Amino acid sequence: MATIITVTNQKGGVGKTTTSAALAAGIALAGGRILCIDLDPQGNLGFCLGAELSNGPTVLDALKGRMSARQAIHKTEICDILPSDITLSSGGLEQVATKHREYILRDALAPVIGEYDYVVIDTPPALNLLTVNAYAVSDFLIIPMASDILSLVGLSQLKETIESVRDSLNPRLNVLGILLNRFNKRTLLSRDVLEMAQQLADQIGTKVFETKIRTGVAVAEAPAHGESIFEYNPRSAAVQDYREFLEEIADTIHLKEVLGDGQENE
Repeated sequence: MATIITVTNQKGGVGKTTTSAALAAGIALAGGRILCIDLDPQGNLGFCLGAELSNGPTVLDALKGRMSARQAIHKTEICDILPSDITLSSGGLEQVATKHREYILRDALAPVIGEYDYVVIDTPPALNLLTVNAYAVSDFLIIPMASDILSLVGLSQLKETIESVRDSLNPRLNVLGILLNRFNKRTLLSRDVLEMAQQLADQIGTKVFETKIRTGVAVAEAPAHGESIFEYNPRSAAVQDYREFLEEIADTIHLKEVLGDGQENE
């Protein structure tokens, strides 16, 4: 069964999509079978992963039952993806007629989930029904934050949502930690944000990751060149940080174990 990782924060501009794409690319380069799911109506994850959408099917088609998840999946050079577009914002899950709307994503994925080692979900900058569906199906949450004060706002609401999902929908949900992006350890602001993030992590029952992601232009440039960040500029400080981040979480998400099994079976 696939390990499902959701990247989440109700604030926009904190690095959710970049982190999702880095997770997918890093695991895929190591040999893992990856399905990405874009639940953000901006649809940026598909662009980052090189998906050619051109009015093709999206995750909304699978969620509404217009086609199966398998039919809606796009294949890229990096991984498979259920992409999104702006129609997800106007035709979301609130309009789906079912008693168990929090499990629509879980049910849509059920026929294909066994074909992957990992599923990575990019969520919208909101705590809405799409986000709850992602939490309800996930094993792990990763919370990216920009290294500024405004990124701390709203994490208490996120804590309440996580606790509610654990209590009523998914007791196995585990918050892996908070990932600080655009971090500069030499500035007072970044150090202050780190201290406050650690306090918030304690409240959520998690941690701030040891790895911090530095600013790097290569992370922004890579999608335009149709490459993952690891292929585009492996020497970039931010790319090296994402590689260290993958190493930091590898044991927790059973990465070495899963990939080791896959290599033995080849």
